[in-house]
Amino acid sequence: MGASVALTFLLLLATFRAGSGHDEVETRECIYYNANWELEKTNQSGVESCEGEKDKRLHCYASWRNNSGFIELVKKGCWLDDFNCYDRQECIAKEENPQVFFCCCEGNYCNKKFTHLPEVETFDPKPQPSASVLNILIYSLLPIVGLSMAILLAFWMYRHRKPPYGHVEINEDPGLPPPSPLVGLKPLQLLEIKARGRFGCVWKARLLNEYVAVKIFPVQDKQSWQCEKEIFTTPGMKHENLLEFIAAEKRGSNLEMELWLITAFHDKGSLTDYLKGNLVSWNELCHITETMARGLAYLHEDVPRCKGEGHKPAIAHRDFKSKNVLLRNDLTAILADFGLAVRFEPGKPPGDTHGQVGTRRYMAPEVLEGAINFQRDSFLRIDMYAMGLVLWEIVSRCTAADGPVDEYLLPFEEEIGQHPSLEDLQEVVVHKKIRPVFKDHWLKHPGLAQLCVTIEECWDHDAEARLSAGCVEERISQIRKSVNGTTSDCLVSIVTSVTNVDLPPKESSI
Repeated sequence: MGASVALTFLLLLATFRAGSGHDEVETRECIYYNANWELEKTNQSGVESCEGEKDKRLHCYASWRNNSGFIELVKKGCWLDDFNCYDRQECIAKEENPQVFFCCCEGNYCNKKFTHLPEVETFDPKPQPSASVLNILIYSLLPIVGLSMAILLAFWMYRHRKPPYGHVEINEDPGLPPPSPLVGLKPLQLLEIKARGRFGCVWKARLLNEYVAVKIFPVQDKQSWQCEKEIFTTPGMKHENLLEFIAAEKRGSNLEMELWLITAFHDKGSLTDYLKGNLVSWNELCHITETMARGLAYLHEDVPRCKGEGHKPAIAHRDFKSKNVLLRNDLTAILADFGLAVRFEPGKPPGDTHGQVGTRRYMAPEVLEGAINFQRDSFLRIDMYAMGLVLWEIVSRCTAADGPVDEYLLPFEEEIGQHPSLEDLQEVVVHKKIRPVFKDHWLKHPGLAQLCVTIEECWDHDAEARLSAGCVEERISQIRKSVNGTTSDCLVSIVTSVTNVDLPPKESSI
């Protein structure tokens, strides 16, 4: 049972992982099969096109059972970035005799055939001890073995005289809520997978007559589901720039159990996806960036009494990136994916504050070099570094400047490519202090020039020098008003140098 649970965990985790998102899609095709297709409402077999991040490698996998020589296929499909699968051309299971066999490989359709070749352990021959040594060992160990047996027998008798405790199945876990009254009695239909994240996949679903998003976690990722649910249910988390939470539920039982988070659905998807396929005007840029900063400022804010709901603590996102910013139809930004977020409540420890979390490409210098001060302000400043990179992404797709607009690139993609290692980022970001480049024609536009200064103050190498989210929101509002207030197409005063920009005063509310 333990091996089966572990394998199921691996299968589901691989299906759901995407880190930390689809930063840039590369594809692979794998043979697909699902023995549970009727229950999960999927196809039974076919070909699955895999999509993954630039920083991840794609594999295929197969899992099966061997019931007295009869091979029972369980699942085949895509498997996301596992170093155990690197450079494997064939799908070969290595375990000695698991309840469920598993193999993974690299290459299109490489999981069409699968086999079991357990690794053979080799032992170095050791010289046999002499008879006299054996006698000494036997006479020495015999009393110890006898005493141990007596203790074990006494313990066994003691346990069997005690009232037995009932075995608690997974579906009896008291930590899981019953179906929400908001959803449990209403028909909810899963329609299509829209994204795969670090701990789950996101479905577009229909709840009565409206569309919702359903993020599904396997039961093995209960901690991630629990963390995000706790953030969503924190007092004061209802805000126009934070993803709307509807319900948290469990579905199924035992190994088939899934943990659901049901939220509002936004058809435009993530900021990353939007920027890949669209350019933005000056006014659109201002609206996206201002509402994004407003959402992060509210998340970071400590509100003593929030709309009668109680105290809202400051919250650090810890995985802020363009993939975790959704867009409404009017391009209002909405912050999402709080699976790594941490709350800072007075008098209480912040919980799991492991430093090096999040998406590698967006990690601040202090995170990359493992030199974090585990205080609230330090975590908020890490978010601000990532915000600087996201602002740069938006500026890079803006049509306001008099010059060409390049294809969408991730931060540092031009400097270190699509799949940077941790060492690559440490060298570029920490040691060389390199940041994404500002194009010359950006700095000739009065608004973009001022925004570039703001970006530089967000990704400052000195964490304490970074702007707060509230300050960024105010900056963008003032920049928008100053530029949009100009009535002439030929600006009297064109900013040609960043040093000549008259910005609102810098302040830090962190």
